[in-house]
This record gives sequence, C-alpha cells and structure tokens, in this order.
Amino acid sequence: MEIRVTRDTMSDIYFDALRIRNQVFVKEQGVPYELEVGNALEEASAVHFVLYDEGVAKGTVRLLTDLDEKTALVQRMAILKEARGYGYAAILIDRLIEFAKETKLNKLELHAQLSARGLYSKFHFNEVGQIFEEAGIQHIQMERTDFSDQ
Repeated sequence: MEIRVTRDTMSDIYFDALRIRNQVFVKEQGVPYELEVGNALEEASAVHFVLYDEGVAKGTVRLLTDLDEKTALVQRMAILKEARGYGYAAILIDRLIEFAKETKLNKLELHAQLSARGLYSKFHFNEVGQIFEEAGIQHIQMERTDFSDQ
C-alpha cells in the first residue's frame, strides 16, 4: 500500500483522484459535477493524495493551503464503495497529519459530512460551529491545531 502525492493536474495520480471523486461524490451522492470539480485554480493549487493498494487507486483526499501556508483545508475525502471498511480513510488522515507536521502547518480545517465526524474525532479534530448544508448534504466544520504525537 502506498500514498502518492501530486500538485500536477495533468498527472495520472490526479486523474485517479478525479475518477474516485466522480464515483463517490457525483454518482453516489448526487453532487453536481460543477460543484465537485468546479474551480480549476483550487484544483491546481491543492495537494492531492491518492491511496493505492496493489497498484489500484482506492481513496483520495485533497489539501488546500491558505495564502500564508499555515492553515490548510482538508477536502474531497473519498473512498471507493468497494474499498470501504479496510481502514483506508484512517491511513489517508494519518498521512495528512504527517504532512501538516512536515510543512509546519498550524491548523487543519475540514467540513465533515455528519456520517464521518466520528472518524475525524478519533484523530483529534474538534467540532466548530453549527451543522450546515453543503451540496445538499449536512456537514459540520472541524479543526485540529495540535500536531504533537497523540
């Protein structure tokens, strides 16, 4: 198992990420494609992580850093339906936390679908604010500011 990382929107890694996101968000959850991919500038400036098991892409997440590169927004976490239940999301979250440490980020923020907030809580993300709707799905904002080993 490996996680490949890219910022290159012309790479095979990025296309694997798009394929997974399209399958999970657009086809499975009914999110309009324009909302899912939408902003080409965000896509190009994000760091895209794709988890491969035996050479097959199973899950993805993207990280969008702010202008001072101290805060990053975790977005588009998606695991293919047939690959769920194997711990791939946890492996991707671990890699994001490692990346935050490596790049000296101060904060990771995310908008968790309500069904996933328990997963993020296990990794010391705290809920912030009220439940809100995004792309027709209920979410809660979560963040993590402590990247010491826990």
